Amino acid sequence: MNPDKPVSKMNQKRLVFSMLPLMVSALLIAIFVVFNLSVKTPLFYSSNLQNHPSPKQFSLLIGILTRADNYDRRHFLRLIYGIKSPPFAQIDIKFVFCNLTKQEQRVLISLEILRFNDVIILNCFENMNNGKTYTYFSSLPQILSQSYDYVMKADDDVFLRLLPLALSLQPLPRSDLYYGFVIPCQSMNPFVSYMSGMGFVLSWDLVEWIASSDIPRNDTFGPEDKLVGRWLNAGRKARNRFSNKPAMYDYPGTNGRCSHELIPDTIAVHRLKRWDQWLAVIRYFNVTKELKASKLYHGLDF
Repeated sequence: MNPDKPVSKMNQKRLVFSMLPLMVSALLIAIFVVFNLSVKTPLFYSSNLQNHPSPKQFSLLIGILTRADNYDRRHFLRLIYGIKSPPFAQIDIKFVFCNLTKQEQRVLISLEILRFNDVIILNCFENMNNGKTYTYFSSLPQILSQSYDYVMKADDDVFLRLLPLALSLQPLPRSDLYYGFVIPCQSMNPFVSYMSGMGFVLSWDLVEWIASSDIPRNDTFGPEDKLVGRWLNAGRKARNRFSNKPAMYDYPGTNGRCSHELIPDTIAVHRLKRWDQWLAVIRYFNVTKELKASKLYHGLDF
């Protein structure tokens, strides 16, 4: 083609059409590059963030041993414990009972599981001092999809303050640990006797030991909290023992030396058998303090 000769309109159209494949290819390459920059860069940062320590410093499973028919108590405890959790600890709460015996239980508890996913049904007959606590601890390594730093057994008549509980566990060892309220009531020595069944904590390695050792397997009948202490002593386990008195105690006036008045530094209050006792605890610790005044809520205390 002569560069000095004007290009006809027909030739201009032919030139444009001949260059279309090249232009389309260049456009597709540009789109591909921009797309990869916009998509891959966040993924790159995400993978880098995974290398940083998690803000959750430790994990705790709280198993509340209860009975299948205690529907009202479970729903109430869900309200209590669902308000707030410490930002530095992963705390999971499960309600634990033995095999279901009624058709209505199978239906209603199925609905609970679908809604809340916070139930563990053990393969045992419902009991208090005939192996339920052993079945609870010994089953966890097989049935859980994850391990925890700590596992707690708690009664359903105890009020646990999750933030003070987590703060008290935060500096403690993550292994060979046995934590709670030592019995007898007047004792301050965690190495004498055992931790009260109101709520005691074991590190995960001790849970695994209970699941594999013949010592607890052959000694499951009797007061469950006393048995746990006996197992650990027989196996020369739990070198790290901590009794958290006076922060853990029985409700005032319910159990002699194990009881005292409510105090601000409370971690656990036990023997809450009546609704008026729960009401007194909720008011004392101002559990509903996050509630904001609204025209929607006539007659509430703010």
